[in-house]
Formats: sequence, C-alpha cells, structure tokens
Amino acid sequence: MRIAHVITGLELGGAEMMLFKLLSTMDRTVFEPLVISLIHPGPMGPRIGALGVRVETLDLRRGLPTAGAAVRLVRLLRAFRPELIQTWMYHADLLGGLVLPLVRAWSGRPRLVWNIRQSDLDPRQTRPATRIVARLNAGLSRLAPDRILCCSERAREVHLALGYRRRILSVIPNGFELERFRPDAQARAGLRGALGIPDATPLVGLVARFDPQKDLPTFLRAAALVRAARPDCRFLLCGPGMDTANPQLIGWMADARLGDAVSLFGPRADTPPVFAALDLLVSASAYGEGFPNVIGEAMACAVPCVATDVGDSGLIVGATGRIVPPRDPPALAAAIGSLLAEGPDALADRGRAARARIAAHYALPLIAARYADLYQSLNRGHR
Repeated sequence: MRIAHVITGLELGGAEMMLFKLLSTMDRTVFEPLVISLIHPGPMGPRIGALGVRVETLDLRRGLPTAGAAVRLVRLLRAFRPELIQTWMYHADLLGGLVLPLVRAWSGRPRLVWNIRQSDLDPRQTRPATRIVARLNAGLSRLAPDRILCCSERAREVHLALGYRRRILSVIPNGFELERFRPDAQARAGLRGALGIPDATPLVGLVARFDPQKDLPTFLRAAALVRAARPDCRFLLCGPGMDTANPQLIGWMADARLGDAVSLFGPRADTPPVFAALDLLVSASAYGEGFPNVIGEAMACAVPCVATDVGDSGLIVGATGRIVPPRDPPALAAAIGSLLAEGPDALADRGRAARARIAAHYALPLIAARYADLYQSLNRGHR
C-alpha cells in the first residue's frame, strides 16, 4: 500500500517526531511511504531519509500555499500513485484537500487523512495565517478528507467547536519507544557526575526549545520559590536556546536570583540520559500544546511529571504526578515542592507507575498498529 505523507516542514517538533517514529515502526512489506515537505526539510529530513524513505520538498516559503506549490505536489503524487495521502498540520491539510480532485482525476481515488497537532488557536499567540488556514480547513473538512486524526482529546474538542466535521474526527495519540526511553542508573550517575550534582540532591528539569509557548519565566519564578524552601534543590534546562548564548534567558535567571542553581544543557539529540538524571520533569507550557512528547518520554524513563493543564497533559500524567493551571508560578512551585517532600522512595514509586502508564496506553507499537489498522480499513473500504 503506497502512502504519501505530506507535512508542512521537517523541523524538530512533535508532529515531525511522530512521523519519524511511525515510519521507523511500520512494516515496509505492507506499506511503501513517500514524504513530501512543503518547505525545505529541516533536521528531521535526513533522519527520515536514513530510514530508506524517499523525501521530497516543494520548497515553499512559510505562509499560505501557492498555486505553484499545488502544481508541484500534484506532479509528485501523480507519479507516486498513492492509495492513501496522510497530511500533517494545517497548511499541509489545506493543500492536500485542495489538490485532491486533481490527484483523483489522474491517480484513481486515493483516500485522504488529515492530522491535527494543535490544541488551541489563541489569537494572542497564534499567527494570523495559521488561524486563517485552520478556519478554511473547517469548511473543507466537509468535502475533502475521509478521516481527521487529532493527537489529543483537547485538540478534537477545539476543532469540533471550530466546525470541523464531527463524524470523521478521531484521536490517535503519540507513541513512545520504551526500549529507548527507560530508567538508566548508569546514565543518571554519569550526567550528574559531569554536572557536579550528588545523587541525593533533588534535580528538577525542563526539556524544551526556548519559545514563548514553553513559558520559561513561569518556570524560573517557580524554581526561585522552590529554591527558597529547598536550598538544596537544583534545576536543569535542556533544549535549543537553553544555553549561555541566550542573553534573554540569562537575564531571566538573574531576575529570579537563581545563581548557579540552574544548569544550562543546550540542545541535545540524545535526551534519555537527561531524563534519567532527573527526579522530576516540569512542563510549564502556557498554551498550544496538543500532546507534549516530553511528558511521555520522561514518564517512560520512570520520571514523575509536574505539568500545566494544557492540551492532554493531565490525561497523560494521570495520578502519577501533578497538574496545575498555566501561568501560575506559586501553584507550579507548590506542586514541585509537594512531590519532592514525599521523599526518594515515594518518587521512585511514582516513576514506576508513570512508566507503567505509558506502556499500557502509549507504547509506540500500540500506536503504530492503530495507524496501520486505519490505513488498511480505509483502503479495504475503497476497494
């Protein structure tokens, strides 16, 4: 079964990572993939290519899709002749829906599946072009796609309210590699040793890119409150922009008077050792998250999480951690402090429960099987 995956871009993001994991898991004797990026592929492009998957680009500039991009996409799809087209994120959903009649005229009747990754469209935080495309898609949803997949229950609720077609909206969450993301005592000791942090010292981390969505100011204010009550506590920031070359971040840390209590780890491709070193993982996001991968990855490493109530964070964490309102440093600090006060043994129990929750509900083979079942059922329905 030939499947064309059309995605807005191939940067280091949740949608791109889920596409990569899906392609790395699905049976190539059953599914033949092609990946088409609307804009020039970012770092995930070579990683997908290394799987032996052909990657093409339309070299589109960011913004609304153009007629030229539509023509190039039709040519690629016409040559590939897919049985199914899976589009990822709003702009790719729109372009896939618009070109579908032309593709079907030349290449039979491929099924079209949209994939939605965003949980809200707050006009204060979301680009106007993105909001326009999302609303155009609400109308197009009644004409083009055979199924619309959301990565979270919250995303489904938001898009139902926008007018997306109810009957074809469903949820398939992200999946996690339990073999890669797992507890690792050796990695914990190694990273803590490199940072000069003893094993008994509480270490609280935030793993994310430096972005307004991730709300670093709230995290740092909460960290200052935790530090006032627990002077022994240390903090770690890991991700693009989380380094000493970021003057804004350094200024925020100085304002919070955290001194040398924060270790800046910068971008890192291999994050499991980072999670292994932590006692708690914090997701302080203020808006926009659908299904935060970092929470599932930390939980798979048996690290309890404190997260803001954005997207499906509460559903993922369940009773294994704490959920607090966004943009509320005192509430975030209180949740971190209450878990640390339980002690190492209780935190270890929470960590084991967190990993078991990911294994039961979000293991990558389970999620990949749901995609495969959907693809095959749509293809059988067509035949």
